[in-house]
Amino acid sequence: MAGTRALELAIAWRYLRSRRGSRLLSFISVIAVAGVTVGVSALIIIIGVMNGLQTDLREKILVGSPDVRVLTYGESLRMDGWRRAAAQVESLPGVVSVAPFVVHQGLATLGSTYSEAITVAGIAALDSGAIPVTRIREHATSGDFTFRSSDGGRRGAVVGSLLASRLGAYPGATLTLVTASGASLNPVLGAVIPRFMAFEVTGVFTTGMFEYDNAYIYVDLEVGREFAGLDTAVTGLEVRTTDRWIAPAIAAQIDSTLGYPYRTVDWQQQNLSLFRALKLEKLGMAVILALIVMVAAFNVVSTLTMVVRDKTREIGILRAMGLRMEAVRRIFLWQGAIIGAVGTGAGALLGVGVGLMIDRFRLIALDPSVYFIEYLPVQLEVGDTLLILVGSLMVTLLATLHPASSAARLYPIEAIRSE
Repeated sequence: MAGTRALELAIAWRYLRSRRGSRLLSFISVIAVAGVTVGVSALIIIIGVMNGLQTDLREKILVGSPDVRVLTYGESLRMDGWRRAAAQVESLPGVVSVAPFVVHQGLATLGSTYSEAITVAGIAALDSGAIPVTRIREHATSGDFTFRSSDGGRRGAVVGSLLASRLGAYPGATLTLVTASGASLNPVLGAVIPRFMAFEVTGVFTTGMFEYDNAYIYVDLEVGREFAGLDTAVTGLEVRTTDRWIAPAIAAQIDSTLGYPYRTVDWQQQNLSLFRALKLEKLGMAVILALIVMVAAFNVVSTLTMVVRDKTREIGILRAMGLRMEAVRRIFLWQGAIIGAVGTGAGALLGVGVGLMIDRFRLIALDPSVYFIEYLPVQLEVGDTLLILVGSLMVTLLATLHPASSAARLYPIEAIRSE
Protein backbone atom coordinates (compact mmCIF):
# COMPACT_ATOMS: atom_id res chain seq x y z
CA MET A 1 0.00 0.00 0.00
CA ALA A 2 2.83 2.37 0.88
CA GLY A 3 4.55 1.53 -2.41
CA THR A 4 1.39 2.27 -4.40
CA ARG A 5 0.95 5.59 -2.59
CA ALA A 6 4.57 6.53 -3.35
CA LEU A 7 4.09 5.62 -7.01
CA GLU A 8 0.94 7.75 -7.23
CA LEU A 9 2.73 10.73 -5.67
CA ALA A 10 5.72 10.32 -7.98
CA ILE A 11 3.50 10.23 -11.08
CA ALA A 12 1.45 13.22 -9.85
CA TRP A 13 4.61 15.25 -9.27
CA ARG A 14 5.99 14.28 -12.68
CA TYR A 15 2.80 15.46 -14.39
CA LEU A 16 3.11 18.82 -12.65
CA ARG A 17 6.70 19.35 -13.76
CA SER A 18 8.03 20.76 -17.02
CA ARG A 19 8.43 18.39 -19.96
CA ARG A 20 12.16 18.79 -20.56
CA GLY A 21 13.40 16.94 -17.54
CA SER A 22 13.30 20.03 -15.35
CA ARG A 23 12.43 19.64 -11.69
CA LEU A 24 10.55 22.91 -11.81
CA LEU A 25 6.80 23.15 -12.17
CA SER A 26 5.38 23.58 -15.65
CA PHE A 27 4.06 26.99 -16.65
CA ILE A 28 0.38 25.99 -16.38
CA SER A 29 1.04 24.52 -12.92
CA VAL A 30 2.67 27.77 -11.84
CA ILE A 31 -0.34 29.73 -13.10
CA ALA A 32 -2.70 27.45 -11.15
CA VAL A 33 -0.66 27.84 -7.96
CA ALA A 34 -0.41 31.61 -8.46
CA GLY A 35 -4.19 31.91 -8.80
CA VAL A 36 -4.75 30.18 -5.46
CA THR A 37 -1.98 32.26 -3.86
CA VAL A 38 -3.46 35.57 -4.98
CA GLY A 39 -6.96 34.61 -3.87
CA VAL A 40 -5.90 33.43 -0.40
CA SER A 41 -3.56 36.34 0.27
CA ALA A 42 -6.16 38.90 -0.85
CA LEU A 43 -8.79 37.33 1.40
CA ILE A 44 -6.48 37.31 4.42
CA ILE A 45 -5.40 40.93 3.94
CA ILE A 46 -8.89 42.34 3.30
CA ILE A 47 -10.54 40.43 6.15
CA GLY A 48 -7.67 41.60 8.38
CA VAL A 49 -8.31 45.19 7.28
CA MET A 50 -12.01 44.93 8.08
CA ASN A 51 -11.24 43.40 11.49
CA GLY A 52 -8.71 46.14 12.13
CA LEU A 53 -11.17 48.88 11.20
CA GLN A 54 -13.84 47.45 13.48
CA THR A 55 -11.47 47.03 16.42
CA ASP A 56 -9.70 50.36 15.99
CA LEU A 57 -12.93 52.32 15.62
CA ARG A 58 -14.48 50.49 18.57
CA GLU A 59 -11.53 51.24 20.83
CA LYS A 60 -11.37 54.89 19.75
CA ILE A 61 -15.10 55.38 20.17
CA LEU A 62 -15.02 53.84 23.64
CA VAL A 63 -12.24 56.21 24.73
CA GLY A 64 -14.89 58.83 25.45
CA SER A 65 -18.04 56.72 25.19
CA PRO A 66 -19.14 54.46 28.08
CA ASP A 67 -20.37 50.88 27.86
CA VAL A 68 -23.89 52.04 28.73
CA ARG A 69 -25.53 55.46 28.95
CA VAL A 70 -28.59 56.03 31.13
CA LEU A 71 -30.77 58.90 29.85
CA THR A 72 -34.34 60.11 30.21
CA TYR A 73 -37.10 60.31 27.65
CA GLY A 74 -37.81 63.63 26.01
CA GLU A 75 -35.69 66.29 24.34
CA SER A 76 -34.61 68.18 27.45
CA LEU A 77 -31.66 65.82 28.19
CA ARG A 78 -32.12 66.50 31.87
CA MET A 79 -32.00 63.97 34.69
CA ASP A 80 -33.20 65.06 38.13
CA GLY A 81 -32.79 62.76 41.11
CA TRP A 82 -29.84 61.11 39.46
CA ARG A 83 -28.16 60.14 42.73
CA ARG A 84 -30.88 57.62 43.58
CA ALA A 85 -30.76 56.19 40.05
CA ALA A 86 -26.96 55.95 40.20
CA ALA A 87 -27.13 54.04 43.50
CA GLN A 88 -29.61 51.56 42.02
CA VAL A 89 -27.53 51.00 38.91
CA GLU A 90 -24.30 50.59 40.87
CA SER A 91 -25.86 47.80 42.96
CA LEU A 92 -26.52 45.66 39.88
CA PRO A 93 -24.18 42.71 39.18
CA GLY A 94 -21.75 43.33 36.34
CA VAL A 95 -21.55 47.09 36.97
CA VAL A 96 -18.08 48.39 37.89
CA SER A 97 -18.77 52.11 38.23
CA VAL A 98 -21.40 54.76 37.54
CA ALA A 99 -20.74 58.47 36.99
CA PRO A 100 -22.91 61.46 36.09
CA PHE A 101 -22.08 63.48 32.99
CA VAL A 102 -23.19 66.64 31.21
CA VAL A 103 -23.17 67.22 27.44
CA HIS A 104 -24.09 70.55 25.91
CA GLN A 105 -23.58 72.33 22.60
CA GLY A 106 -22.05 75.77 22.28
CA LEU A 107 -19.51 78.00 20.58
CA ALA A 108 -15.86 78.57 21.46
CA THR A 109 -13.69 81.59 20.69
CA LEU A 110 -10.29 82.81 21.80
CA GLY A 111 -11.25 86.47 21.77
CA SER A 112 -11.28 86.93 18.01
CA THR A 113 -14.14 87.09 15.53
CA TYR A 114 -13.54 83.43 14.66
CA SER A 115 -15.59 80.89 16.62
CA GLU A 116 -16.13 77.14 16.45
CA ALA A 117 -19.19 74.99 17.17
CA ILE A 118 -18.18 72.68 19.99
CA THR A 119 -19.51 70.02 22.35
CA VAL A 120 -18.87 70.70 26.03
CA ALA A 121 -18.71 67.58 28.20
CA GLY A 122 -18.76 67.84 31.97
CA ILE A 123 -17.17 64.91 33.85
CA ALA A 124 -15.74 64.29 37.30
CA ALA A 125 -12.19 65.60 37.74
CA LEU A 126 -9.27 63.17 37.71
CA ASP A 127 -8.49 63.80 41.39
CA SER A 128 -12.12 63.65 42.56
CA GLY A 129 -11.76 60.08 43.82
CA ALA A 130 -14.47 58.73 41.49
CA ILE A 131 -13.75 55.52 39.58
CA PRO A 132 -13.31 56.48 35.90
CA VAL A 133 -15.95 55.12 33.54
CA THR A 134 -14.14 55.97 30.28
CA ARG A 135 -10.45 56.18 29.37
CA ILE A 136 -10.53 59.77 28.10
CA ARG A 137 -8.47 60.98 31.08
CA GLU A 138 -5.55 58.80 29.91
CA HIS A 139 -5.24 60.68 26.61
CA ALA A 140 -4.07 64.11 27.76
CA THR A 141 -1.02 65.11 25.70
CA SER A 142 -0.44 68.22 27.82
CA GLY A 143 -1.89 69.20 31.17
CA ASP A 144 -4.38 66.87 32.83
CA PHE A 145 -8.05 66.35 33.63
CA THR A 146 -8.01 67.88 37.10
CA PHE A 147 -9.41 71.11 35.58
CA ARG A 148 -7.50 73.17 38.15
CA SER A 149 -7.07 76.74 36.92
CA SER A 150 -4.44 79.26 38.06
CA ASP A 151 -6.95 80.98 40.36
CA GLY A 152 -7.22 77.83 42.50
CA GLY A 153 -10.65 76.84 41.22
CA ARG A 154 -11.77 74.26 38.68
CA ARG A 155 -12.39 76.61 35.78
CA GLY A 156 -10.07 74.71 33.47
CA ALA A 157 -10.91 73.25 30.08
CA VAL A 158 -9.22 70.35 28.27
CA VAL A 159 -9.50 70.81 24.50
CA GLY A 160 -9.29 68.31 21.64
CA SER A 161 -6.01 68.57 19.74
CA LEU A 162 -7.48 69.45 16.33
CA LEU A 163 -9.79 72.05 17.85
CA ALA A 164 -6.90 73.47 19.89
CA SER A 165 -4.72 73.84 16.79
CA ARG A 166 -7.42 75.74 14.91
CA LEU A 167 -8.25 78.07 17.79
CA GLY A 168 -4.71 78.35 19.14
CA ALA A 169 -6.14 77.20 22.48
CA TYR A 170 -3.12 75.84 24.30
CA PRO A 171 -2.49 75.66 28.08
CA GLY A 172 -2.57 79.10 29.64
CA ALA A 173 -4.89 80.66 27.07
CA THR A 174 -8.30 82.04 28.02
CA LEU A 175 -11.13 80.40 26.13
CA THR A 176 -14.62 81.92 25.94
CA LEU A 177 -17.54 79.53 25.59
CA VAL A 178 -20.94 80.72 24.44
CA THR A 179 -24.24 79.03 25.24
CA ALA A 180 -27.87 79.84 24.53
CA SER A 181 -28.95 77.95 27.65
CA GLY A 182 -30.28 80.38 30.26
CA ALA A 183 -30.01 83.24 27.77
CA SER A 184 -32.06 86.37 28.44
CA LEU A 185 -34.27 88.40 26.12
CA ASN A 186 -33.22 92.03 25.69
CA PRO A 187 -36.46 94.06 25.68
CA VAL A 188 -34.82 96.98 23.88
CA LEU A 189 -33.24 95.02 21.05
CA GLY A 190 -35.84 92.27 21.02
CA ALA A 191 -33.06 89.71 20.69
CA VAL A 192 -31.80 86.83 22.81
CA ILE A 193 -28.54 87.61 24.60
CA PRO A 194 -26.43 84.43 25.00
CA ARG A 195 -24.35 83.69 28.07
CA PHE A 196 -20.55 83.85 27.99
CA MET A 197 -18.25 81.85 30.27
CA ALA A 198 -14.47 82.20 30.41
CA PHE A 199 -12.25 79.16 30.93
CA GLU A 200 -8.51 78.70 31.24
CA VAL A 201 -7.14 76.05 28.90
CA THR A 202 -5.43 73.59 31.25
CA GLY A 203 -4.85 70.68 28.87
CA VAL A 204 -5.05 69.20 25.38
CA PHE A 205 -6.06 65.61 24.58
CA THR A 206 -5.64 63.38 21.54
CA THR A 207 -7.64 60.19 21.01
CA GLY A 208 -7.07 59.58 17.29
CA MET A 209 -10.85 59.75 16.86
CA PHE A 210 -11.70 62.74 14.67
CA GLU A 211 -15.08 63.37 16.30
CA TYR A 212 -13.54 63.89 19.76
CA ASP A 213 -10.31 65.65 18.78
CA ASN A 214 -12.11 68.03 16.43
CA ALA A 215 -15.02 69.29 18.54
CA TYR A 216 -14.91 68.22 22.20
CA ILE A 217 -14.00 70.33 25.24
CA TYR A 218 -14.04 68.72 28.68
CA VAL A 219 -14.76 70.70 31.85
CA ASP A 220 -15.44 69.86 35.48
CA LEU A 221 -18.89 68.37 36.15
CA GLU A 222 -20.09 71.26 38.33
CA VAL A 223 -18.95 73.84 35.81
CA GLY A 224 -20.57 71.82 33.04
CA ARG A 225 -23.89 71.98 34.89
CA GLU A 226 -23.55 75.74 35.14
CA PHE A 227 -22.75 76.04 31.44
CA ALA A 228 -25.74 73.89 30.45
CA GLY A 229 -28.06 75.61 32.93
CA LEU A 230 -28.99 72.32 34.65
CA ASP A 231 -28.65 73.48 38.30
CA THR A 232 -28.35 70.22 40.31
CA ALA A 233 -29.45 67.97 37.43
CA VAL A 234 -27.21 66.19 34.92
CA THR A 235 -27.61 65.00 31.34
CA GLY A 236 -27.38 61.33 32.30
CA LEU A 237 -25.28 58.55 33.79
CA GLU A 238 -22.30 56.72 32.33
CA VAL A 239 -21.93 53.05 33.26
CA ARG A 240 -18.85 50.87 33.05
CA THR A 241 -19.37 47.10 33.00
CA THR A 242 -17.03 44.19 33.75
CA ASP A 243 -17.06 43.27 30.06
CA ARG A 244 -18.26 45.52 27.26
CA TRP A 245 -19.77 42.54 25.43
CA ILE A 246 -22.30 42.06 28.24
CA ALA A 247 -23.31 45.74 28.02
CA PRO A 248 -26.61 44.99 26.19
CA ALA A 249 -27.64 42.58 28.96
CA ILE A 250 -26.68 45.11 31.65
CA ALA A 251 -28.63 47.81 29.80
CA ALA A 252 -31.72 45.57 29.82
CA GLN A 253 -31.32 45.04 33.58
CA ILE A 254 -31.05 48.79 34.14
CA ASP A 255 -34.20 49.40 32.09
CA SER A 256 -36.19 46.91 34.15
CA THR A 257 -34.77 48.23 37.44
CA LEU A 258 -35.27 51.96 36.86
CA GLY A 259 -38.36 51.89 34.63
CA TYR A 260 -39.92 54.98 33.12
CA PRO A 261 -38.76 57.77 32.50
CA TYR A 262 -35.27 56.26 32.25
CA ARG A 263 -33.86 54.63 29.15
CA THR A 264 -30.51 53.09 28.26
CA VAL A 265 -28.26 53.09 25.21
CA ASP A 266 -25.32 50.66 25.07
CA TRP A 267 -22.13 51.31 23.12
CA GLN A 268 -23.28 49.25 20.14
CA GLN A 269 -26.58 51.14 19.87
CA GLN A 270 -24.76 54.48 20.12
CA ASN A 271 -22.83 53.60 16.96
CA LEU A 272 -25.23 51.10 15.41
CA SER A 273 -25.15 52.40 11.83
CA LEU A 274 -21.35 52.54 11.79
CA PHE A 275 -20.81 48.98 13.05
CA ARG A 276 -23.54 47.61 10.79
CA ALA A 277 -21.91 49.28 7.80
CA LEU A 278 -18.53 47.79 8.72
CA LYS A 279 -20.04 44.33 9.19
CA LEU A 280 -21.82 44.55 5.83
CA GLU A 281 -18.64 45.76 4.12
CA LYS A 282 -16.67 42.87 5.63
CA LEU A 283 -19.24 40.37 4.33
CA GLY A 284 -19.35 42.01 0.91
CA MET A 285 -15.58 42.09 0.55
CA ALA A 286 -15.33 38.46 1.66
CA VAL A 287 -17.86 37.38 -0.97
CA ILE A 288 -16.19 39.40 -3.72
CA LEU A 289 -12.72 38.12 -2.89
CA ALA A 290 -13.98 34.56 -2.50
CA LEU A 291 -14.75 34.78 -6.22
CA ILE A 292 -11.00 35.07 -6.79
CA VAL A 293 -10.56 31.70 -5.10
CA MET A 294 -13.38 30.32 -7.26
CA VAL A 295 -11.63 31.60 -10.37
CA ALA A 296 -8.46 29.92 -9.13
CA ALA A 297 -10.45 26.71 -8.68
CA PHE A 298 -11.65 26.85 -12.30
CA ASN A 299 -8.03 27.43 -13.26
CA VAL A 300 -7.14 24.20 -11.43
CA VAL A 301 -9.92 22.38 -13.32
CA SER A 302 -8.63 23.62 -16.66
CA THR A 303 -5.03 22.79 -15.72
CA LEU A 304 -5.82 19.21 -14.74
CA THR A 305 -8.10 18.75 -17.73
CA MET A 306 -5.22 19.80 -19.99
CA VAL A 307 -2.93 17.36 -18.18
CA VAL A 308 -5.46 14.54 -18.63
CA ARG A 309 -5.74 15.38 -22.33
CA ASP A 310 -1.97 15.58 -22.70
CA LYS A 311 -1.26 12.37 -20.75
CA THR A 312 -4.05 10.23 -22.23
CA ARG A 313 -1.70 7.69 -23.84
CA GLU A 314 0.43 7.45 -20.69
CA ILE A 315 -2.69 6.88 -18.60
CA GLY A 316 -3.74 4.12 -21.02
CA ILE A 317 -0.33 2.45 -20.73
CA LEU A 318 -0.49 2.62 -16.93
CA ARG A 319 -3.98 1.12 -16.95
CA ALA A 320 -2.80 -1.66 -19.33
CA MET A 321 0.08 -2.40 -16.92
CA GLY A 322 -2.44 -3.02 -14.16
CA LEU A 323 -2.89 0.37 -12.48
CA ARG A 324 -6.40 0.48 -11.00
CA MET A 325 -9.00 3.17 -11.71
CA GLU A 326 -8.86 4.34 -8.10
CA ALA A 327 -5.11 4.81 -8.37
CA VAL A 328 -5.47 6.92 -11.53
CA ARG A 329 -8.13 9.03 -9.80
CA ARG A 330 -5.85 9.51 -6.79
CA ILE A 331 -2.95 10.60 -9.03
CA PHE A 332 -4.96 13.60 -10.21
CA LEU A 333 -6.38 14.20 -6.76
CA TRP A 334 -2.79 14.39 -5.53
CA GLN A 335 -2.01 16.90 -8.26
CA GLY A 336 -4.91 19.09 -7.14
CA ALA A 337 -3.92 18.66 -3.50
CA ILE A 338 -0.33 19.73 -4.27
CA ILE A 339 -1.52 22.79 -6.21
CA GLY A 340 -3.97 23.68 -3.42
CA ALA A 341 -1.48 23.12 -0.61
CA VAL A 342 1.35 25.06 -2.26
CA GLY A 343 -0.95 27.90 -3.36
CA THR A 344 -2.72 28.10 0.01
CA GLY A 345 0.56 27.98 1.94
CA ALA A 346 2.15 30.65 -0.23
CA GLY A 347 -1.01 32.77 0.00
CA ALA A 348 -1.02 32.45 3.79
CA LEU A 349 2.62 33.55 4.06
CA LEU A 350 2.11 36.42 1.63
CA GLY A 351 -1.16 37.58 3.18
CA VAL A 352 0.06 37.43 6.78
CA GLY A 353 3.38 39.04 5.89
CA VAL A 354 1.88 41.92 3.92
CA GLY A 355 -0.84 42.43 6.54
CA LEU A 356 1.67 42.67 9.37
CA MET A 357 3.82 45.11 7.39
CA ILE A 358 0.84 47.37 6.56
CA ASP A 359 -0.16 47.50 10.22
CA ARG A 360 3.31 47.76 11.79
CA PHE A 361 4.69 50.45 9.48
CA ARG A 362 1.33 52.20 8.84
CA LEU A 363 1.91 52.06 5.10
CA ILE A 364 -1.57 53.27 4.08
CA ALA A 365 -2.44 56.72 5.46
CA LEU A 366 -6.06 57.90 5.62
CA ASP A 367 -7.77 61.26 5.98
CA PRO A 368 -9.11 61.24 9.59
CA SER A 369 -11.79 63.79 8.75
CA VAL A 370 -13.36 61.22 6.40
CA TYR A 371 -12.43 57.83 7.86
CA PHE A 372 -12.16 58.75 11.59
CA ILE A 373 -8.70 57.12 11.73
CA GLU A 374 -5.23 58.16 10.57
CA TYR A 375 -4.03 54.92 8.93
CA LEU A 376 -5.38 51.61 7.71
CA PRO A 377 -5.13 49.05 10.54
CA VAL A 378 -4.86 45.30 9.94
CA GLN A 379 -5.83 42.78 12.60
CA LEU A 380 -5.25 39.15 11.66
CA GLU A 381 -7.45 36.79 13.64
CA VAL A 382 -6.55 33.11 13.87
CA GLY A 383 -10.14 31.93 13.35
CA ASP A 384 -10.65 33.94 10.15
CA THR A 385 -7.26 32.90 8.75
CA LEU A 386 -7.86 29.19 9.44
CA LEU A 387 -11.33 29.40 7.88
CA ILE A 388 -9.85 30.94 4.72
CA LEU A 389 -7.12 28.29 4.50
CA VAL A 390 -9.49 25.37 5.05
CA GLY A 391 -11.98 26.85 2.58
CA SER A 392 -9.27 27.28 -0.04
CA LEU A 393 -8.06 23.69 0.33
CA MET A 394 -11.62 22.34 0.13
CA VAL A 395 -12.47 24.37 -2.98
CA THR A 396 -9.24 23.28 -4.67
CA LEU A 397 -9.84 19.60 -3.86
CA LEU A 398 -13.43 19.82 -5.12
CA ALA A 399 -12.10 21.32 -8.34
CA THR A 400 -10.00 18.19 -8.96
CA LEU A 401 -12.91 15.74 -8.78
CA HIS A 402 -14.12 16.13 -12.38
CA PRO A 403 -10.75 15.85 -14.16
CA ALA A 404 -9.70 13.01 -11.82
CA SER A 405 -12.89 11.08 -12.58
CA SER A 406 -12.46 11.71 -16.31
CA ALA A 407 -8.93 10.28 -16.20
CA ALA A 408 -10.07 7.23 -14.23
CA ARG A 409 -12.83 6.44 -16.76
CA LEU A 410 -10.44 6.22 -19.73
CA TYR A 411 -10.37 2.76 -21.37
CA PRO A 412 -6.77 1.49 -21.79
CA ILE A 413 -7.02 0.52 -25.49
CA GLU A 414 -8.76 3.73 -26.56
CA ALA A 415 -6.36 5.82 -24.47
CA ILE A 416 -3.30 4.16 -26.07
CA ARG A 417 -4.69 4.68 -29.58
CA SER A 418 -5.47 8.39 -28.98
CA GLU A 419 -3.28 10.99 -30.58
